[in-house]
Amino acid sequence: MARVTPQTSARRKRGSGVPALYDFRQPMTLTREHARALEVGLQGFARQWGTLLTSRLGTLTTVSLESIDIATYGDHIDSLPGSTTGIVMQLDPSRTPALLQIPTDVTMTLVDCMLGGPAMDLDLPFRELTEIEWKLMSDMLEYACNDLAYGLASVGSLTFSVRSVKYNPGFMQLLAASDQVLVARFELSVGPVTGPLTLMLVAEPVLAMLRTQDAQEGRTPEEQREHEEAVAQLSDRMGEVPLPVSVRFAGREMTAAAVSALEVGSVVPLGHRADSPLEVVVGDVVLAHAAIGANGTRAACLVVATEEEA
Repeated sequence: MARVTPQTSARRKRGSGVPALYDFRQPMTLTREHARALEVGLQGFARQWGTLLTSRLGTLTTVSLESIDIATYGDHIDSLPGSTTGIVMQLDPSRTPALLQIPTDVTMTLVDCMLGGPAMDLDLPFRELTEIEWKLMSDMLEYACNDLAYGLASVGSLTFSVRSVKYNPGFMQLLAASDQVLVARFELSVGPVTGPLTLMLVAEPVLAMLRTQDAQEGRTPEEQREHEEAVAQLSDRMGEVPLPVSVRFAGREMTAAAVSALEVGSVVPLGHRADSPLEVVVGDVVLAHAAIGANGTRAACLVVATEEEA
């Protein structure tokens, strides 16, 4: 007969629970205060944008906020339709991507209204926007970016700009699949046509601004002044940190035997076109592209494009 001791009884009690699943991909949480601040800002954006669309389209248009959640980028992309209109934007000052997703049928209704047509479901098969249609949409969305920045002014000083349009979520490789994003869901009604919209923002820069506001509210004016001076000094010091910068051609792979056979006079063909600019590299990251030149008796390069522009 087995003998039960206090130690074995305690072990049984500890091990009797059912294991609970924990999603390590989503360590972030949205506090009630932060959720409320975002909700107020995005509701203001929805009202402003609805008013703008009504005046631009000539038909009653409303935008209403449905929910705000935190998810991974991969999960959000998987939840989108296979074919849709994805407006890629940039959020500054963090220089992070944002994505406004509009269903294709709603997009076509918006374009048709901007061209003077009635607000109705056109029931068209999927197709990409023409150059003229995208010009109309992008101009209208630039105003929406201003409304979005104004609505989120209570969160921080943010600016949004339209970058491009994509149509297949599977090819929208804007972030790593595990990156945390804020997803705001809206409902857009253009006359009788309604559809769901989603706005995706990278979570960390936005939450960092909200946390900064929380910290500022708990400081005295003197503590806030000292904090701002410390941040300014740190920024100045960071600007003086020396960084190794190199300019390089595109490389190529060679066998060990070919490398061993190199001698004076050997010609090594590079995988770099003669008319292509060189790469300006900092910390093994391509920062810009440049043309080779000279500065007096020293070799130099002329930056012709930054990586962001490229």
